[in-house]
Amino acid sequence: MQIQAVLFDWAGTTVDYGSRAPVKVFVEIFHRIGIEITEAEARGPMGQAKREHIASVLAVPRVTALWNNKFGSEPCTADVDRLYADFLPLQLSVLSQGSDVIPGIPELISELRRRGLKIGSSTGYTRALMEAVIPPAREQGYSPDVVVCSDEVPAGRPMPWSNFRACEALGVYPPSAVLVVDDTPIGIQAARNAGMWVAGVTMTGNGLGLSQADAESLPEPELIQRLSAIEEQFRAAGAHFVLRAATDLLPVLDQINEQLAKS
Repeated sequence: MQIQAVLFDWAGTTVDYGSRAPVKVFVEIFHRIGIEITEAEARGPMGQAKREHIASVLAVPRVTALWNNKFGSEPCTADVDRLYADFLPLQLSVLSQGSDVIPGIPELISELRRRGLKIGSSTGYTRALMEAVIPPAREQGYSPDVVVCSDEVPAGRPMPWSNFRACEALGVYPPSAVLVVDDTPIGIQAARNAGMWVAGVTMTGNGLGLSQADAESLPEPELIQRLSAIEEQFRAAGAHFVLRAATDLLPVLDQINEQLAKS
C-alpha cells in the first residue's frame, strides 16, 4: 500500500499565509459589541467550524467575564447565533484579502499529481464563503479535486467527518492511505481520529500567524524558538511529522511510503 491522497487544510496551509483573514473578522465582530478579544484568543480554536469557533472564544474565562460584566449574564446559544450571523457577511467581505496561494503550492500539487495522488481540501469555512476563494485560488494554480466545507458534514473538527467525506468523494480507501496536512492542533486531532497520517505546518499557518514578509524577517533564534513551541503543540495533538511549510512535504511522503511498503 502507498499513500493515495493528500488532504490539505485550506487557510494557512495552501492559501492565506499566516491564516490572517479569519482572525481579523473574529476580533472585529467582538469589537462591534464592545468586547475586545486578543488575536491569541481569536486564534485559539482555529480549525473548528466557524460557529463552534465563536462559541469556543466565548467560553474563554476572560472573555466570559468581560461578557458578564457588560451584559449581566453569561453568553448563551442565542448570543453565539447573533455573532455568527454578523461573522458570515463580514468574513465574505474580507476573504479577497486572504485568497493568495502560498508560494510553491501549485508546483507541489503538480508534482503530487504527477505521482498519481489525488488532492483534497477541508475547511472551517462554509460553502458560501468558499465560493469566494476557490476561483481566485484556481486562477493562481491551486485547485483541489474536492473541497469539503464545514456546513457539509454533521460536525466539524476534531470529528473526522470532513476527512471521511473527502475520501468518499475521491474514492480513496483505507484511511491509512491518506496524508493530511494541517496547521492547527484540532485539525491534527481530526486526522488522527480518522486514522490518517498527518503532518503539521508551523511557519505558514495559524500557529505563527504572520505574513510571509513578517515571518521571514524574524531573527532566526526567535523564529526557531517560536516554531519549536508550535511543534510541541502539534506533537502533543498527535502529528506524525512537523514541517515549516507544506512545500516541504515530498520527503515526508517518501518516508511514509517506505514505511508502508515494509508493513
